[in-house]
Amino acid sequence: MVYAAEKKGMRGKRERVDYRTRKQLWCLLFIAPQLALFLLFTLYPIIMSYVYAFFHWSGFGPLQDYAGLANFKETLYDPIFWNAFRNSLTFMVYVVLIQVPLALLMALLLNADWLKGKAFYRMLYFLPVVTTTAVVGLVMRFVFGAYKGLVNEVLIRGGILSEPVDWLGSIDTAFLVVVIVGIWKSFGMKMVYWLAGIQSLPKEIFEAAKIDGAGPLQMLRYITVPLLLPVGSVILLMSAVNALHVFDLVKAMTDGGPAFKTDMVDVYIYRYAFSGKGEARVGFASAAGVLYGIVVMAISLVLGLLVKMTGGRKGGKV
Repeated sequence: MVYAAEKKGMRGKRERVDYRTRKQLWCLLFIAPQLALFLLFTLYPIIMSYVYAFFHWSGFGPLQDYAGLANFKETLYDPIFWNAFRNSLTFMVYVVLIQVPLALLMALLLNADWLKGKAFYRMLYFLPVVTTTAVVGLVMRFVFGAYKGLVNEVLIRGGILSEPVDWLGSIDTAFLVVVIVGIWKSFGMKMVYWLAGIQSLPKEIFEAAKIDGAGPLQMLRYITVPLLLPVGSVILLMSAVNALHVFDLVKAMTDGGPAFKTDMVDVYIYRYAFSGKGEARVGFASAAGVLYGIVVMAISLVLGLLVKMTGGRKGGKV
């Protein structure tokens, strides 16, 4: 009987192992297509961009003309690169400082019990997020057009302007317009993030504070904001990283002009690698991309530390 029991136990253990193995194989089978696409279209291009950066290469033919660090040196000594780099960082700062707190205020408003039609307003603010960025950029070229543009028509008929302004063609206004459109385009996503964080807060704390006589501003300052710090740090990280990549919006709206006033690093890289103006310089563009990628990684690490310090998604303490 002991032998039979041991044999039955071993058979049951073997069956459990076989079940786990089959389950793991099925899991691998389902993720295999996504993994293959990731390796082919994400990991491989990233690795090869580091390789191309060390060659004078146009994108065609074998890698023969080894450049060493020449592409990196040329990038670092190129004032147009630093102009694009400065524009990218400035755009990120404006988006983070303006969009994140405004999205929080809007989320608080849309979470208010007295507001009617919340679903409609949420849909209205989120609609630009699901609209293709390139399409938004093309539409905004007509909205801010110098002649017959919607903005000029409204301002002229309202008596604010006496003559049309070339919003995207002037070095004084082009960058500001790109910032405004960039903030509007992704505003709804940040608002939804904040709204999700607000709705996850325990209502018992607010009810207790209300019983103790705390007003709305006091609850916002001493309860809502501290509890939202972990969520806010994650939103800050995502906002900063996303704002550093605005190629499609800028390419469609201004193509980096006028006079490189709205030029971003993404557009700078594209111009040398794929613009078709003269011989393509994929090696040089790859070097610029590697340098910019290092900066983005450094910013992500710093903000990632902030997320870790505030507790990430786990929630804060009052």
